Amino acid sequence: MRIHVRGDNLAVTEALREYAVRKVGRLEKYFDAPADQDVYVTLSVKRGLHKVEVTMTLGGIVFRAEEESGDMYGSLDLVVDKLVSQAERHKSKINKRFRQAGIRTLTAEVEPPEESQREIAGEVVRVKRFPVKPMPVEEAILQMDLLGHDFFVFANADTDEVNVVYRRKDGNYGLIEPAF
Repeated sequence: MRIHVRGDNLAVTEALREYAVRKVGRLEKYFDAPADQDVYVTLSVKRGLHKVEVTMTLGGIVFRAEEESGDMYGSLDLVVDKLVSQAERHKSKINKRFRQAGIRTLTAEVEPPEESQREIAGEVVRVKRFPVKPMPVEEAILQMDLLGHDFFVFANADTDEVNVVYRRKDGNYGLIEPAF
């Protein structure tokens, strides 16, 4: 894995960079990541809180975590723990699916999302563009959970239409399908 450490309005010291690379590098045993896989670590300080964000895309699945605490080293420890938890949860879900449905390809190669930030009339402050690859509803729910979002837009592999899955307040999931 290639680990890119950058500071957001923060000068990253060599000691902090080495610590981040060492801690995030430990994730390699949980992910079957190729050597050319990029992992992005962003360090920032706002209002006395030290924030760490880590983003990686492996096999079309985005793993992302962010944590903040009073200490940058503590934040790094917390964010790595969160990513380990995501990796273990992902692997157990994949193994469960293999046992239930037999061996099949569950993930597709997905290009990383293209992001741009712009402000239009004070309402739209960020625009994200990403390729929509066909996947089953269960895989879309897994992606949504791994990202930590409340909804996920995807192309339904069964209907070839764009759908949205979302987390309901009762803990279940909802699916929005277009009706023309």
